[in-house]
Amino acid sequence: MEDGPYKYIRDGDGKVNRVIRIGTRKSQLARIQTDSVAEKLKKLYPDVHLEIVAMSTTGDKILDTALSKIGEKSLFTKELENALERNEVDLVVHSLKDLPTMLPLGFTIGAVLERECPFDAVVLHPKNIGKSLDTLPEKSIIGTSSLRRAAQLKKRFPHLEFKDIRGNLNTRLKKLDEKEEFSAIILAAAGMTRMGWENRISQILDPENCMYAVGQGALAVEVRARDKDILEMVSVLHHPDTVLRCIAERAFLRHLARGCSVPVAVHTEVKDSQLYLTGAVYSLDGSDSLKETMQTSILPGNQVEERVDEGAQHVGVTASNVPGAPQDAAEKLGVDLAQLLLSKGAKEILTVARQLNDAR
Repeated sequence: MEDGPYKYIRDGDGKVNRVIRIGTRKSQLARIQTDSVAEKLKKLYPDVHLEIVAMSTTGDKILDTALSKIGEKSLFTKELENALERNEVDLVVHSLKDLPTMLPLGFTIGAVLERECPFDAVVLHPKNIGKSLDTLPEKSIIGTSSLRRAAQLKKRFPHLEFKDIRGNLNTRLKKLDEKEEFSAIILAAAGMTRMGWENRISQILDPENCMYAVGQGALAVEVRARDKDILEMVSVLHHPDTVLRCIAERAFLRHLARGCSVPVAVHTEVKDSQLYLTGAVYSLDGSDSLKETMQTSILPGNQVEERVDEGAQHVGVTASNVPGAPQDAAEKLGVDLAQLLLSKGAKEILTVARQLNDAR
């Protein structure tokens, strides 16, 4: 039964319960990720009825053009957010790296789940098993749809060539395995792990070789900011360290590039109550780059100060169950690091990268 924007269901005992509708992309990976979130919510709230609503996004439909050429990150999120706005779904599960650092008005990230391995992975064509990026033959073609990956790896492995490859994980692996075009492709390790395909990973790229994308490896639950009950329900899924790392990363990107398709990479770590953020920008071919590391304390303040404003957002994240002082410190760290890189010439590097990418 429907009542205004909400949907209800009557259980066997005649009790009426609200149905929580979860929006997701249709790809197998998106469904696996959404099912994992639904499972967690079901364990925490056994009486809640969950319904999964799958839909295609623009990014899923346009497969013949490089991502960096067809717009911003909202390619994979816009249709889902439209459904959220129209009350057709109550929450949406995303890969956090797909979410822009500026969310549309009225939306917020109500949960950031514990991060999987955020690093990138090398998946080799079956004929190259046993090799690595170092030992692949001269002029081997590596598939990646990411300017960030290509920029870092061109510099590190000048004997290789890089070419765009699009599609969901299944499509990209099929293109790798069934054609002779690519010697290897680069994918997020987290996606491969969630699909149960760890055995296809030949090499994990550590931050020395390739730093990762902002938010990579973390899942985010986006909700309507006004839906306090849904916000409260999903907030228990927040993983505090992941929240702080991702706030710092998102603040860094927002201040630096406003979420444009440019080669920006990060690496974060929490150790001994300190949050470390390394950020870098690159020219398209990786020949020009700037990289710096900063750190900040993420110890909570005293209890009196620590009442978090429930509506407070940090780069689109609402986490009222994570102390406010560390969230403020994480956001400031991201902004400070971005300002440091800008003072050293990051804007010029990114402007040229954007112009060259547009001209390709």
